Amino acid sequence: MKKTISAAIGGRNFILDEDAYYTLDSYLKDFKAGIGNQGGYGSSPEVMEEVEMRIADLFKEELKGRDVVDMRIVNKVTSQLGMPDYSTSGYYEDNKRNHEKYPKEETVTRKFYRDLDHNMIGGVCSGLSIWMNIDVVILRVIFTIALFLGTAGFWIYIVFCLIAPAARTAVQKCELHGVPATAENIRRFSDNRK
Repeated sequence: MKKTISAAIGGRNFILDEDAYYTLDSYLKDFKAGIGNQGGYGSSPEVMEEVEMRIADLFKEELKGRDVVDMRIVNKVTSQLGMPDYSTSGYYEDNKRNHEKYPKEETVTRKFYRDLDHNMIGGVCSGLSIWMNIDVVILRVIFTIALFLGTAGFWIYIVFCLIAPAARTAVQKCELHGVPATAENIRRFSDNRK
């Protein structure tokens, strides 16, 4: 019989077995220490909040009706997220064994969102340009011409503004760009720098 520990992760409550709890705690401490050593990279609490929310989402997907998060789930989630690349700060060299403990697993879910980081009006053209991998200027010209010609371009833009969600979180920005929601990418998009 194993001990279990109740923990709040990303604003949700989970029950973890003791080994899984300490492994996850070690992962989060390593992650936070690395962020603290990164000069100029966003706010550490914001990045940690995004990472914890992503961990909570992945735990929820993995539980599938079970009650307790075990080592298998923690190892799968931490390997999927990986650790940020600290090689530019020197932290990586000091903690190389910690970095190798959490290898990255590539899983990509690409979704369409409005891009509010580079928007002019509603972020539709910017989001479409990232999602379709074409230049944003081309889309803006097409929508402008459609507006002046009196075609349905204006209404299509309005519909996109109303039904397409905005990419507000780092995970949503990763999905828009078609990159895995790893720890490194969450840190990168939490900082609002590309």
